[in-house]
Amino acid sequence: MPGSTPTAMEDYVKVIYAHTEWQSQPITTNALAARLGLAASSVTEMVKKLTAQGLAHHEPYGAIELTERGRTLALTMVRRHRLIETWLVERFGYRWDEVHDEAEVLEHAMSDRLLDGIDEELGRPARDPHGDPIPAADGTLVLPEAVVLAEAASGGRVVRISDRDPLLLRHLAAEGIVLDAVVSAERRGQLGEEALASIWVSAP
Repeated sequence: MPGSTPTAMEDYVKVIYAHTEWQSQPITTNALAARLGLAASSVTEMVKKLTAQGLAHHEPYGAIELTERGRTLALTMVRRHRLIETWLVERFGYRWDEVHDEAEVLEHAMSDRLLDGIDEELGRPARDPHGDPIPAADGTLVLPEAVVLAEAASGGRVVRISDRDPLLLRHLAAEGIVLDAVVSAERRGQLGEEALASIWVSAP
């Protein structure tokens, strides 16, 4: 469980960043607490520390936003997390629903030298197993043009699937709904609300 260590700060800025990567609504203290599985009071204390460290802006009862410094740290951690997930799938045979927790641990322990070696050995991948873009070493990141499937009545080509629910990932994989698969309008109508809210598509 995150505490008040630098590792916890890395976890916090990564979650704050990830919340707004695919949508524009900023994260609140309560939403951040729910994502981290912590009490709102604990999150409030950590957000105060992030603010004191110049990593975030937060007004009482308002949304939490990263500073430029906080965003830089977040992208560093996102790069680590997504490269490690890709490495585990590509080289160790992990399923895409198994890699998140492993990456959460390894991202804090791996040296920059080893991470860069992994990046090179994998051919500098542009996305992780779930379709999330992997930031370059300089922090640049390009999101594909996509909309959540719930808003795409005609379906489309899958470019990203949220990794928040491993059970959903396993179900979708069994149904053949993976990256680059095309979901037709008919198939879209057969999916539940959770799946529709977890899949991003581009034009087929």
